[in-house]
Amino acid sequence: MPVPQLTVYRHNRRTRTLITLVGEIDLESAPLVRASLEWCLRDGIRTIDVDLALVTFCDCSGLNTFLRAAQQTTAAGGTLRLHHPPPMLTRIVRLADCGFLLLGSQFAPRPPSVGDTPAGPLPSPSRRSVSPAPVLSGDVR
Repeated sequence: MPVPQLTVYRHNRRTRTLITLVGEIDLESAPLVRASLEWCLRDGIRTIDVDLALVTFCDCSGLNTFLRAAQQTTAAGGTLRLHHPPPMLTRIVRLADCGFLLLGSQFAPRPPSVGDTPAGPLPSPSRRSVSPAPVLSGDVR
């Protein structure tokens, strides 16, 4: 039996939780991430902070899991935010132009500088940047 590549820790504080992920997020471990985030919503959690500081790898299956969770959380009236993403995930988020959903204002498309000609269409007004929320502390398994 293979050794798990990912460990999930959860720390609740009323309707807010911190999910700390440790290890690799890929095709094999993404279902564990998805289940953990869905479990939060079933438990009534509406603000989910995901700490990725100890994630050593995250591919597009991880990004897809986070996008789906963000959509489900928003539909439930909540928010999901990623904190301390590894460089590979940051690159994937930028390439997919979806940082405005997950990572806060520093990853939202930048408006053109005065005198610059935009290279493409301006971002839709429906794309709203959200400032990163403080990360909670704790390590409940």
